[in-house]
Parts: sequence; structure tokens; C-alpha cells
Amino acid sequence: MNLVAQRFIFRLGFASQTSTLIGNYPCSIPINGRRKFSTITLSLAAPKSGEELLVVVGGGAAGIYGAIRAKALAPNLQVVVIEKAKPLSKVKISGGGRCNVTNGHCPDNKILAEHYPRGHKEFRGSFFHTHGPMDTMSWFSDHGVALKIEKDGRVFPTSDSSSTVIDCLMSEAKRSGVLLQTGKVVTGASSTSDGKFAVKLEKRSLDYVEHVEADYLLIASGSSKQGYNLATQLGHSIVEPVPSLFTFKIDDLKLAELSGVTFPKVKAKLQLEGIQKKIPQLTQVGPMLVTHWGLSGPVVLRLSSWGARHLSSSDYKGTLCVDFTPDLHIDDLKSALTRHKGQFLRQKVLNSYPSELAVVRRFWKYILDREGICGDMLWSSISNNLLNSVASLLKDCGFSVKGKGQFKDEFVTAGGIPLSEIYLDTMGSRIHPHLYFAGEVLNVDGITGGFNFQNAWTGGYIAGTSIGNLAVHGRVNQ
Repeated sequence: MNLVAQRFIFRLGFASQTSTLIGNYPCSIPINGRRKFSTITLSLAAPKSGEELLVVVGGGAAGIYGAIRAKALAPNLQVVVIEKAKPLSKVKISGGGRCNVTNGHCPDNKILAEHYPRGHKEFRGSFFHTHGPMDTMSWFSDHGVALKIEKDGRVFPTSDSSSTVIDCLMSEAKRSGVLLQTGKVVTGASSTSDGKFAVKLEKRSLDYVEHVEADYLLIASGSSKQGYNLATQLGHSIVEPVPSLFTFKIDDLKLAELSGVTFPKVKAKLQLEGIQKKIPQLTQVGPMLVTHWGLSGPVVLRLSSWGARHLSSSDYKGTLCVDFTPDLHIDDLKSALTRHKGQFLRQKVLNSYPSELAVVRRFWKYILDREGICGDMLWSSISNNLLNSVASLLKDCGFSVKGKGQFKDEFVTAGGIPLSEIYLDTMGSRIHPHLYFAGEVLNVDGITGGFNFQNAWTGGYIAGTSIGNLAVHGRVNQ
């Protein structure tokens, strides 16, 4: 839909002029050194006296949430969200299309901060105290979205549909007067002599350029290069982005035959070449899943997140050591195998195994195959040395990681604008007054379970609060 912006400057390549134009205008525009005739639809009006403009780059969770908050505090502030594609696209696909809104098992903010491989030190302060998971849940509940907390802490709408969350945000944005323009890309931003921002927008499908002067700029463009380019244009540095939250490709054809097998609880340790110091977070406990290409599940995703940079530098190669019986000491495991042997001497080793292992028959066969034990052998033929070898393999089973796969529910990166370059209590830039950031454009990422969205809600809320208060109480230097 056509929406309103302010202080619009439209350049045709020869003369620049401030315009108040509404309608369709045939224009000859220089594109890559040649003129191309286009009909451009403009719905850009001049501002009312004294009104200010906030341009939000990115129509994702952080951008929309921040825009709504700013408009709620400052009704006279013009708020325009620029999104190059469909708004809230990550919200739509997250949680398998259910939208994992946040996590409801972290009432303590210091514990909550520990779920962010990048950000866990900085987030121990006031960040989540300002707007934490309970605040997020209250906000959505107050706006008509019924929520539920699942056993693992993940919070979903009771409808089990991300559309419920999207409809809520879009309805509230429309109700409050937030304006949304899609199909446009913000390609340039610079500061003006009077402390404002000259923002350049392009819509390549129609080959035109817009120039908008904004009083406030909130960059919440996720991990796209668009946001990084704008940040560097305005003097910020970028920590090189690398993938986070991904599955492991394992070079093991026999393991691939177990695709679909799940383990409720394993202890997995990631070993990488060149990592001398001990990193506690590279050992994780939790559920694991065998896939067609390797290993997945919460324990693997957490390891990929904490080890994102190390894995990137090692070309996603390493060794994953898995303890399939983390609640059993190895001596207790050996005793269980020995007892089972004594009770089932005349049975084939493939057909029975100790219940303490809590594994499926297909996986038990995999373990036997790795130890070179024929499933048709009788338990009476299994030596104590072989029993000890089986126990050792169950407690420390190594897998060769040969690459990374995708985690379809979330696309997350480690990297972005360093947190040292912003004020976390306002989400404002330490370089430019009235420039703000929120969401994944920052060097922040969380593990799976609703933590990345919570970063977006919190950052957007704080940024929107800061901008709204400035718009109401007057511009002051940060």
C-alpha cells in the first residue's frame, strides 16, 4: 500500500528539489549511465509543522515492535518502516510455522543472558530487566494473543500458528499509525549538518531513487548486508558474520540409516583443531536427532551456536564425542552389560540388551557393527573385553563432522555491529545521536528456544522507548 513519508527530496539527475507529490509521474531517470522511462507512484506528503520522522530499516520482529513502541509514546511522530520483502518473514517460518515467541523458563535475567553466545556478558545488566520474556508475553496477551509454555520453556501462541503473531503486530502497527513501505531498499544513509539523516531508498523494479530526511533512524534489518552497509556508512564497524544454529554433517553411511532416531538425553562434546583452551559451552547435554545427513536436535544446535566462530575458522570440520548414557557411570554401565550377559547367555546379542541403555534396537545394532560384533552371536560368546569396549563406545562415541547443514526453523548469524558501539540502555549509537539499532544486525545471537526473538523484542522495545521519549520531550544529545 502507498504510505506517507516526510521531507522528500526527489533527484532526477540534474536538479534537486523538495517536493510534495502524490500520484503517478512519468520521469526520465538516469540508470547506469542511460535514461530509462518509468512511471513512478509517489505518495509522499510534506510534514506538518513541528512533526518529526523516524525511519525504521527492516520490517522484522525488532523493527515492527520498535516502531509500534515509538508511535505509542509519541503519537505525533511520523514512523515509516521500510522493508525490501515481506514484513515479519522470519516470524512466519520460525518454530516450524508456529512462531517460538520467547522462552518462559528464565525468570532470572542473569540466567537468561547465558543463552546468548554473543551477548551473554553484556546482557547480564539492565537489558532484559527493561523488557524481558514476561513483559513480552504480557504484551502479546494484552493484544489478544493467547500463549502457552511448553515443557522445554518455548512459548507459542495457543493457535500453533505464526499468523496469529503476525496479525497481532500488523494490526497494532496499523492501529497506531505506523506506516509500512515494502519492495524498497535503503541503500544509503548519511548525517546532515543539522543532525538529521539523509536516507536514500531505491526500488529497483521501477528504477527510481528517493531521498528522505529523517530525524531518527532505527536499523533493524537482521543479518542482511543492507544494514551492515548502512552502519559502516555511518561510521560503525562490523564483526564479520558467520552462520550460527546449524546441524552437523557426519561422514558415516551407517549412521544415515538411523535417520529419524532420537535420543532424549545425551552429553556431547565438540572437539576442534587449534582450540587449546577449555570452553565449557562446547559440551552440552540434551536431546539429539539423527538425520539423513548427520546429527541435529537441541544439543547439536547449541554446540553450533557456541562454536560458530571456531567452526567457521576450522571449515566446519571437527569431532563430536557423544555420551549416550550420561546418567550412568561407566562402571555401572559395565555392570549392567555383565548382568545382562549372565541372564541371557543363550540369546542373540542383537535381540536383547540392558534396559538401562534406553536406546532403540536399530541404534544397538549400529553400536555392535562399530565394534565388529555380529548380531547373531550369543551373549555367552561375548568376552568381558568386548563388553568393556561396548561400554566405552556408548560413553564416548566419536563422529567426524564434515560440514554444516541447515536448521530450517531459524536462520541466525554470529556477527554484526559490536555491542561496544551502542548504549544498551537506549540501543543508541555511541557514534551518531538519534541512530539506533535492534535485533540481529548487532553482534548478538541466542541458542534455539525463543531467545533470538526475545533479543529482537527487547532491543526493539528499548530503541522505540528511547526514540519516543526524545520525540515527546525534545531532542537532546546522548
